[in-house]
Amino acid sequence: EDFWALKDINLEIKKGDVVGIIGKNGAGKSTLLKVLSQITQPTTGRIEINGRVASLLEVGTGFHPELTGRENIYLNGTILGMTRKEVKAKFDEIVAFSGVEKFIDTPVKHYSSGMYVRLAFSVAAHLEPEILIIDEVLAVGDAEFQKKCLGKMQDVADHGRTVLFVSHNIGVVHSLCNKGLLLSNGEIAFSGEINDAIGAYVKQSKTADASLTFDQNDDIAIQIRGIQLLDEKGEQNSYFDVFDKRYLLINLDINEVVKNAVINLELEYSGITIMRSFDTDTFPDWLDGRPKGEYSLKVELPSALKAGEYTIYLSTVALKRGYLDQPKKVEFTVEEISFEPENKSYAKWREGLIPAILNWEIKTIETRNA
Repeated sequence: EDFWALKDINLEIKKGDVVGIIGKNGAGKSTLLKVLSQITQPTTGRIEINGRVASLLEVGTGFHPELTGRENIYLNGTILGMTRKEVKAKFDEIVAFSGVEKFIDTPVKHYSSGMYVRLAFSVAAHLEPEILIIDEVLAVGDAEFQKKCLGKMQDVADHGRTVLFVSHNIGVVHSLCNKGLLLSNGEIAFSGEINDAIGAYVKQSKTADASLTFDQNDDIAIQIRGIQLLDEKGEQNSYFDVFDKRYLLINLDINEVVKNAVINLELEYSGITIMRSFDTDTFPDWLDGRPKGEYSLKVELPSALKAGEYTIYLSTVALKRGYLDQPKKVEFTVEEISFEPENKSYAKWREGLIPAILNWEIKTIETRNA
């Protein structure tokens, strides 16, 4: 069976464009970058590139593990067509940016993945390529270094060079790029202005995994039969902007009258439980001692969550009996996608897990003459 990782790709990227390449896992993003970097040769078709290309696609791309960090900097510079004198002029700047000064004469096979990426990105960005190609590899570095990388990429773009950037972080793509390329199943689903590309991506992603159903089991006292994530329009959605309203609809079977029964809801972010709620115990008539039958519960989830991937775990619990039903889970994504260009500093200044906009009230007690 033949599988086309990329099919009928036809595009032109102009000098100075900063292109965000987005799409679901397996859409062909990384393969496209490998083809453009001439690491992988296309089965059919051709590529024309005018300018010196620097690529950072995977941890360790272009580095020789037996060579030291210093030797790999010169090796990469040579590959890019630079003279030893040109590399030497940039050497101190590269090392300072990477933060691996103490280990610059250590073979890179002893580097951690984070150190590898720090040095590799620093080399790729500072040796002044006309075209900079970056994959999601930046996710390996720590948060501080990611900020430095994004700042450097912005600087490269501001100097009129071309940047191709693959990322699942739509907020970063929105702030950095002026053009967008949406891939789906190896084909171009949309190409154009970045806002329009993100809009197409959101439309493509929003209903994925927004509804789950489970087999009926009358042996479970109170069973969760179905879960739906809904937006404020009441439509199924698992993809939300930061301040969107989001709701959870739960279909429930009560097969046994149970005292002190509640819904246990846990919200996780990056494997950390950030909220746990038994709110149904404040409405005891919902589950506590309710007659056998089929029921529907709807709850509004917290808004103003930081961009990222979230998991909700739901279970039915009764005091002294523990779990009545095995926990069920549903996932959703929060992205910063609707901010105007003048508000791009939003993510920078509103750090923390809950990027809330607080409502302030000011009262004048007394005014004084200057």
